[in-house]
Amino acid sequence: MADKKVVFIAFAIEDEGQRDLFVGQRLHPRSPYEFIDMSVKDAYVTGWKDKVRTRIKRSNGVIALVSKNSAASTGQKWEIECAKEEGIPILGIWAYSNDRASIAGIKTVEWSDVNITSFIDGL
Repeated sequence: MADKKVVFIAFAIEDEGQRDLFVGQRLHPRSPYEFIDMSVKDAYVTGWKDKVRTRIKRSNGVIALVSKNSAASTGQKWEIECAKEEGIPILGIWAYSNDRASIAGIKTVEWSDVNITSFIDGL
């Protein structure tokens, strides 16, 4: 396994439970990947865009948890747009097995160790 990568997780607040599962999965001893989570854990406050942009700029990549909630999530949309502006690689992961929502311009794949490892190892 290569060095730990810094990954920002973009998600709709309605999918916070899935983000917690996703981030927690990396801690499993058999997990084939490691990353440092830079996602926003607290509610947005004044100046959040500057703080988030700084976190994204310090990240090797962004993983967007994509669901039907993504379309209405202004925060997640902004985070993805920010990553694009900063030239940070982005991968979409479907947050739920029965939800195949999409985000324009983002390659989205199934939530699997192989897909996550391939992206992180390629950063």
